Amino acid sequence: MPMKIRINDHQLIQWIQGVVTKFQVFYPLQDANSGVVHIQKATDSLNADAILKPVSGVPKTSIKTFFMPQPEVIARFSIAAQDAEAFVLKEPGTALQTQVLLNIRPCDARSVALNSMPYAEDPYFQKMLKRTVIIGRPCDETCSTCFCELVGGSPHGTEGMDLVILKTEDGLALEVLTQKGADFLKQNPCAESAGLQPTLQQQGGQELPIVAREMQKKDLLALYNASFWPQIAEACINCGACTFLCPTCYCFDIQDEVAGTKGVRLRYWDSCMFPLFTLHASGHNPRGQKVQRVRNRFMHKFKYFPDRFGPVSCVGCGRCVKDCPVNIDIREVISLMQAV
Repeated sequence: MPMKIRINDHQLIQWIQGVVTKFQVFYPLQDANSGVVHIQKATDSLNADAILKPVSGVPKTSIKTFFMPQPEVIARFSIAAQDAEAFVLKEPGTALQTQVLLNIRPCDARSVALNSMPYAEDPYFQKMLKRTVIIGRPCDETCSTCFCELVGGSPHGTEGMDLVILKTEDGLALEVLTQKGADFLKQNPCAESAGLQPTLQQQGGQELPIVAREMQKKDLLALYNASFWPQIAEACINCGACTFLCPTCYCFDIQDEVAGTKGVRLRYWDSCMFPLFTLHASGHNPRGQKVQRVRNRFMHKFKYFPDRFGPVSCVGCGRCVKDCPVNIDIREVISLMQAV
């Protein structure tokens, strides 16, 4: 069984304060003026209330920015004529400090596990993953836009977490879920955890959710040629908000930028909803029409991804439902796809 450490409120805050002095710690906070929840960097003056009782609702943006920075410097180079190594790409060489993500909701933590599938051999993603410790928190409240259980998640899920803070009858408990979490706790003891050697529970294979199993059985061309795509796409304005807010949308573009004699190669977030995303140098665009781009977004999440990896590429956080300016509801699209 995983190791559980009983702690009280004071011990948790004391532990987090100690962690803040060593590492970069980020946790959800609600803006006093707008009421919007953002994941912000912790300072010495911790908001104890926000740690002990996490704010309700998903943060405005997901935690993918901690694994796929926007933008991300992946190489540097020189263009100086006298430089013998001009135009030779070199790694940035910046030291990366451990970052701790605190009070992360199950849907966001699960997105990291899903993104790790297509990014299994991406050195930049894996580097960020290695330096990040995720301390999760189950959802006490769900929102009207949440649908994690539909896509294989749970308000109390722990997938993607290294440690999780749980409520108990007599206080709190800190549970170790991964070796990374065990190593972190060993280096940063909490309460009576000092000297303990945790035994981690082996995670067995999880059964795919109904949506994923159904989509795997669907005929690809039948879904692709379904009659409902023009109706869904009609309202879309291709703003890209859904893809930028989505924790499991991971498309990117790479650009070189030069200032003086120095240059950087940057990786930026991109969106399959943008017309330029698939524009070829020849001028041909295989997804030049809006309906083609809208269809591709949903087909990737609920057909192409599960056919390749198993689960659907969606955690049910509801950000796209909440912030779509024309009220396209991904849950309605799932229902239409299931009916094909």
